[in-house]
Amino acid sequence: MDFLRETLDQLAQAGLLRTTRSVESAQGAVVRVDGRDAVCLCSNNYLSLASRPELVEAAAEAARRFGCGGGASRLVSGTMALHEELEAAIARLKSREAALLFPTGYMANVGAISALVAKGDAVAVDKLNHASIIDGCRLSGARLLVCGHRDPQRLDDALASAAGLRRRLAVTDSVFSMDGDIAPLPELADACRRHGAMLMIDEAHATGVLGETGRGTEEYFGAQPADVVMGTLSKALGSLGGFVAGSRELIGLLRNTARSFIYTTSLPPPVCAASLAAIELISRDTGPLRRLRSNIALLDRLLREAGLADGNSPAHPTPIFPVVIGDAARAMQVSRRLFEAGCLCPAIRPPTVPAGTSRLRVSLQSDHTEEQIRGFVIALREALRLSR
Repeated sequence: MDFLRETLDQLAQAGLLRTTRSVESAQGAVVRVDGRDAVCLCSNNYLSLASRPELVEAAAEAARRFGCGGGASRLVSGTMALHEELEAAIARLKSREAALLFPTGYMANVGAISALVAKGDAVAVDKLNHASIIDGCRLSGARLLVCGHRDPQRLDDALASAAGLRRRLAVTDSVFSMDGDIAPLPELADACRRHGAMLMIDEAHATGVLGETGRGTEEYFGAQPADVVMGTLSKALGSLGGFVAGSRELIGLLRNTARSFIYTTSLPPPVCAASLAAIELISRDTGPLRRLRSNIALLDRLLREAGLADGNSPAHPTPIFPVVIGDAARAMQVSRRLFEAGCLCPAIRPPTVPAGTSRLRVSLQSDHTEEQIRGFVIALREALRLSR
């Protein structure tokens, strides 16, 4: 077992060893970490719903009524009324006929992709897709076609090269988690139509964030071209779980063949109730989304003024802002200095991002104040200066 220590030592020497900080409070714009308060600039809690009283009370009431656990897999005795109610709400949110819950977004991607394609098929992916998409593709056994980032022409070429295969599936993040950019959905859909391919979009960082009412990327573009819509309940919606939405036939297939749905215990009732409360809240109250977009515009402007973003690029559309530093050790140093200044923003390093692109992944919440955002930019400039 000597390889365990050797591997850890190698990771440490490369600046890639991972540790965790203990959060001692509810998730919010400010969290208690390792005994001190810090402005949280790394969470996916974009709409600040994780600790909203409506979600907390819904979860508590569900626990009192239904208990804490689902008890079994969905196809045994684990399907409860709350699961069916939540699936119906998700289908409405995504304007689809039906939806299916998974315990996590990772499991939704792995289960859906490996159920839709197999050996003798092809699956095309953006090279910066989330790891769960890549893992699902590898598990499927289908021919993996890796395309350039946000490159419809490369997708078109890849699908053309797979014309003789049985099925073709294209999968893309709709909002990319490390850069905060958006997939060119209409152009990708055109390429899929030309080659008779299915299109699957991962809405993990788009649900609740993009579109006039936060319904996601399709609302943002004013089109509904995806055959398969995957998403999570654990980011802007403040709870936990993954889902796939689409036609009744699609959901029927996944219910019968997606191994990460069949062979796992169902989501706990309190989690489902909190997710239902979140969907209901964003459907009637656009206040959190408006505040989030105001914060996005403010940070975008401040980073440009500080020379930390391209002043000639279009306005940044999402709450994810990459501050690319390059060297992993320097990124860690900047992150430590930020924490000393009261800002929690861990460094993101390989293999999460490509070698040489270690960064801070800054993510905003609707409850961040202007003072907190301005203070972060000041602290960031100083941390970068001191780490040269």
